[in-house]
Amino acid sequence: MRRHNRTALLRRLHVDGPSTRAELAAELGLNRSTIKALVDGLAESGIVLERVPRARSGAGRPSLLVLPQPQAAVVLAVDIRVEQVAIALVGLGGEMLGRNRWNLHGRSGEPDEVITHIIESTRVLADELDLKIFGVGVSVPGVVRRSDGFVHEAPNLRWRDVPLGDRLRATLGVPVRVANDAEVGALAEHLRGAARGSLDAVYVSADIGIGGGVISDGSALRGTAGYVGELGHMVINPTGRDCHCGSRGCWETEVGELALCRALSLSEGTPRGVVIAELRGLRPDEVGPRLGEFREWLTLGLVNIVNAFSPELVVLGDLFTALPPSLIAAVGAEVGKRSLVSRAIGGTRVQASTLGTDGKLVGAAELAFEPVLDTV
Repeated sequence: MRRHNRTALLRRLHVDGPSTRAELAAELGLNRSTIKALVDGLAESGIVLERVPRARSGAGRPSLLVLPQPQAAVVLAVDIRVEQVAIALVGLGGEMLGRNRWNLHGRSGEPDEVITHIIESTRVLADELDLKIFGVGVSVPGVVRRSDGFVHEAPNLRWRDVPLGDRLRATLGVPVRVANDAEVGALAEHLRGAARGSLDAVYVSADIGIGGGVISDGSALRGTAGYVGELGHMVINPTGRDCHCGSRGCWETEVGELALCRALSLSEGTPRGVVIAELRGLRPDEVGPRLGEFREWLTLGLVNIVNAFSPELVVLGDLFTALPPSLIAAVGAEVGKRSLVSRAIGGTRVQASTLGTDGKLVGAAELAFEPVLDTV
């Protein structure tokens, strides 16, 4: 019971930040003597620190704030994308202590090259900052077996049957968790982003492909063996384009990056920055004519998702965050009208992510912290 209470208190501080002992007791449903014993033990171990708040109000002795100490538990967050890899060392409380990223070109995108570069860059970063790593979380745009981090297939990376988790675990010597990038994004939004406080939410991200993560009753929906989140391969246009997954008319062929390039009259292979600049530069009178068909396919896919999962919120991430706010608002309104479930629950909100480009790193760190908070 003590271990359970200790983990609950640490998780509360890690996710929600500094708090007083009285607030911790009220929120965790524990008596003050139990909270005192837990905080005293964590303080003696250097995991938390108590201090007088900088801003004081009222008379009398101020209540001390309990703060997590970032360097007491540090994890490695890894975000593997089609065109680049980013890593970050993240401390208790969610603070990014150091980071690095590099682009992938040609052979540098092959599994062995990526894994080797991750390990070498991690060692350099950890040595520079003099930090010990307690765990690793990895985001991958593919179908991942959660039990051991085995990447069954990551089509846009051209990876197949890669024992990513085992390779990193064997070399770094710490627990490693690997998950589909959209599931990782959903976790980030749920704990630290737009879906914070939502018990039922769906995160949909657009990159080269489309991925989805589902939060159901406050927990991530995992699926058999952890294989879940391939919303981009929901078939919505049977007479549409061939998809690299082997099917035809998948949602990502209609709303992924290539679809946006077609809608904007940009050539295939246009740099991501140019696509984003073009989207953000659209005048209000251009949005309908240039993105009308794209908007319809995005709406159709989201209607199906809302009918299937009944979320209170849909968060659009990555490339979707560059869509004009008027388009996102129009899509949300249409989903509300056309989804039977949305009408039944009083409306499903659709909004852009608030985490920016760091969303997957944030989620990967939280993935790594799940077992670490039980043992630190």
